[in-house]
Amino acid sequence: MAQGNKQDMGSGSVKKLMVQMAVPAICGQVVNLLYNVVDRIYIGHIPEIGGTALTGVGLFTPILMLITAFAMLAGAGGAPRAAIAMGKGDRDGAEKIMANCFTVLLGLSVVLTAVFWFAAPTLLRLFGASDATLPYSVAYGRIYILGSVFVLIVMGMNTFITTQGFAKFSMLTTVIGAGINIVLDPIFIFVFGMGVEGAALATVLSQTVSAVWILTFLTGKKTILKLKLSNMPLDPKVILPCLALGISSFVMVSTESILSISFTSSLQRFGGDLAVGAMTVLTSINQLVTMPLSGVCQGGQPLISYNYGAGKLDRVKEAFFCQFGICVAYTTAFWLLLMIFPNVFAGIFTNDTALVDYTAWALRIFLAGVFSVGFQISCQQAFMALGQAKVSLLLACLRKLILLIPLIFILPLFMEDKVFAVFVAEPVSDILAAVVTTATFFVFFRKLMKGSHTGKE
Repeated sequence: MAQGNKQDMGSGSVKKLMVQMAVPAICGQVVNLLYNVVDRIYIGHIPEIGGTALTGVGLFTPILMLITAFAMLAGAGGAPRAAIAMGKGDRDGAEKIMANCFTVLLGLSVVLTAVFWFAAPTLLRLFGASDATLPYSVAYGRIYILGSVFVLIVMGMNTFITTQGFAKFSMLTTVIGAGINIVLDPIFIFVFGMGVEGAALATVLSQTVSAVWILTFLTGKKTILKLKLSNMPLDPKVILPCLALGISSFVMVSTESILSISFTSSLQRFGGDLAVGAMTVLTSINQLVTMPLSGVCQGGQPLISYNYGAGKLDRVKEAFFCQFGICVAYTTAFWLLLMIFPNVFAGIFTNDTALVDYTAWALRIFLAGVFSVGFQISCQQAFMALGQAKVSLLLACLRKLILLIPLIFILPLFMEDKVFAVFVAEPVSDILAAVVTTATFFVFFRKLMKGSHTGKE
């Protein structure tokens, strides 16, 4: 059943398929990460204002994450449903799912652009922007917001390319966009002297190219699932199950926004702009850990979903444990590097000596539990791939809403060093959430392997 660059999920070596699917997805996620990381690296090295500008751009993170969250609501919810439908041989149903999700993304883009454009200054003040950092936050944010339709299309629709088995093409989506961003950033920021506005414009233009690339493929001859105008009118029976499944990813990403607000507001109160600037760098470093994990799970998702839909539980088991082992090994190795070389990672983002030293100190606290993230994300995403929306949503809420956000505000009440208390909330919640999520998944998975569960909830 091989077709071009498309892999057959139902036969052949699971490990080989995992590599073929995951490697491009990982590369795509790493390259996608460059959109924000490269912006911050260049901004952090702008002469004289780099540290302040970097802090200001970092304060836009909650809005950026909310835009991403809405993209995942449709994309991460629809892609597994489409894969399960394909596993059952229902191609027409899979195409309707994809088209309905596209319609939702377009509608969301209109609403989000209008709301965030007008609310940006007020929101950024609430997030902890000072008089010094607010101008950079607004300047960067409003340009990015105008391009949110392209961000939603890229983040939401690229998952439908991956879930069909076209992992290499999916990777090229982000490679092309990030490559354009990397080239345009220094030109707009330094050559044209546009500063943070140049960084935002470079990002929007690169996302525009990626969006056109995706839509050209999904309406072309190579795709298996074709995006058709006739399937775009919303059908509640089609879109609601997708949104129900996507709520878990939406919560996972949107709570990153709430987390960012909680961290920056608390750190502004206890440590000022320097602590907030360090948090901007730490967030970027944390993405270096989590984004590749998302790539591994994107590679595993079609394998798990397709074979679950086809009733091939042995292949489901093998695909999960391959995914699990890679995630755990990666986060453990990265954790060691962070603990040994904190100054090296901090220095990537800025040449401000005070900010580098402060960030290196905070890094060993904030990311002390990052080794456990591999356990949590691999199990969390496996629930998603198996279509288990309710339990996935509950576990998505556990780490951030139930543990981390309360700890950010509670721990400073009991510790003398308030900034340390805010930072240490992260590893405490990481480890606790990983233990609960992993234990829950393996209880469920054992029952699944015995045939106690079906594809229905």
